[in-house]
Amino acid sequence: MAHNISTLLSFITIFLATLQLIAAVDYTVTNTAATTAGGIKFTQDIGDEYTTQTLNSATNFIWTTFDQTSDSDKKDVSQVNVFIDDMDGVAYTSNNEIHVSAKYIQGYSGDVKTEITGVLYHEMTHVWQWNGNGQAPGGLIEGIADYVRLKAGYAPSHWVQPGQGDRWDQGYDVTARFLDYCNGIRNGFVAELNKKMRGGYSDGFFVDLLGKTVDQLWDEYKA
Repeated sequence: MAHNISTLLSFITIFLATLQLIAAVDYTVTNTAATTAGGIKFTQDIGDEYTTQTLNSATNFIWTTFDQTSDSDKKDVSQVNVFIDDMDGVAYTSNNEIHVSAKYIQGYSGDVKTEITGVLYHEMTHVWQWNGNGQAPGGLIEGIADYVRLKAGYAPSHWVQPGQGDRWDQGYDVTARFLDYCNGIRNGFVAELNKKMRGGYSDGFFVDLLGKTVDQLWDEYKA
């Protein structure tokens, strides 16, 4: 019995150590616009601690959404740095750096904390997703990021409704809604699509996974 307990404890110790290794991502938050109105609003209404917690939660949610259960499934990223900058636009991601607009934070009239949480889920997806070695349509890349935001429960009220949009790869909320439709046909579709995009991209991935061309699927979605 003592031997069994010792073996069990050893297994638990190894498991916990492995879990810590898998989840070992460091996050930094730097407010380069701290003296601006938007930078002050970020500090008062959102803050570094909440942002760090959100980054960690987003990472784990993305790994789950993409069904990435081992290190070999994921990008090799050990640190993600967020900057609150005095810039135009909303946010952008470059490799493992996320830049969020202090001007956008200042000008946002609704629940800015929830809005920036959704923005961070979108941008964190860009950190972790595969992009077909640059071959995938930009609209699909942005659509997958908004799909993650949608599934996390941070889709804002101004997004298009299901069935709206002009093209499947229009991007952002339009493509996110379409991907949600496709995932409803085959649960896990988005995770499998992302996995296929690790080495390249082809519209044929939709045929491989759903048995129909992406144009057929879009027509049926619109109908």
